[in-house]
Amino acid sequence: MSDATEILRYAAFSADPEGGNPAGVVLDASGLDDAAMQRIAAEVDYAETAFITGERGGSKVVRFFSPIAEVPFCGHATIAAAIALAERNGPGTVRFDTPVGEIVIETTADADGILAAFTSVDTDLAPLGEFVLEALLELLGLDRTDLDAGFPPRLAYAGTWHPVIVLADPATFDGFTFDPGAVRTLIDAQGWPTTITVLHPLGRHAGASGSGSAGPGEVVARFEARNLFPVGRITEDPATGAAAAAVGGYLRGLGLVEPPARIVIEQGRHVGRPSELTVDIPERGGIVVSGRAVRIAAPVVE
Repeated sequence: MSDATEILRYAAFSADPEGGNPAGVVLDASGLDDAAMQRIAAEVDYAETAFITGERGGSKVVRFFSPIAEVPFCGHATIAAAIALAERNGPGTVRFDTPVGEIVIETTADADGILAAFTSVDTDLAPLGEFVLEALLELLGLDRTDLDAGFPPRLAYAGTWHPVIVLADPATFDGFTFDPGAVRTLIDAQGWPTTITVLHPLGRHAGASGSGSAGPGEVVARFEARNLFPVGRITEDPATGAAAAAVGGYLRGLGLVEPPARIVIEQGRHVGRPSELTVDIPERGGIVVSGRAVRIAAPVVE
């Protein structure tokens, strides 16, 4: 790693450096080739590191690397990079040119710091094949009776494809375990570039499908998420912005919320890094995911 490369570290979707999802951020990666970015991501050893490699058409070109490979999009590293830029240049609108398309991020300042909100690319749904679902449930020690009948399993897309399953019982949600290597093998075999999303509904309020209307900015439902992402020492993601966007598209696509709607996703409790992601679901187009990020002190090298 070049001594001239400045590597920032942020906890995204939290105001506490001990919470949220850590992300690396390199604001000037213009002089780095693919091998150098991959090496830095491995040395940082967070789920993802964002690299701003230049500008194109008024947008900042951003690439994302996990410790083992480049990934097409990463929501928490997007939030971290946008807040890092806002801290240096002031809040406002920034556009990221990513492998999945242009992502627009709005940053605003308030008494608690800087809040960032990104709008995903448009969403899509696809079936989760019966054989693949059975294999996934078996790996988690679950069966179909553990699924919440109100939330059918699907593949959901908002920049990356995420398998989404929803568990009805909180004890089952808290208690399932898995072999990271076996889950990694399934992820690789299916070509999923990012997390497996397991949800549990915490409550539905006004504005959820069939339950009346909600006012602007009112939360209509809360979920807790576990996002499985075995890579290096990581087994579960503490906060997954890309998955949160996919969940927004999933709920809209299946008619489980009445847009415009806002949901909140809690994540990270199971790995000791609690996080909160706010998801705004418009009638059409990309999903808006917002949260804060705070600097993490660089590790001391002895």
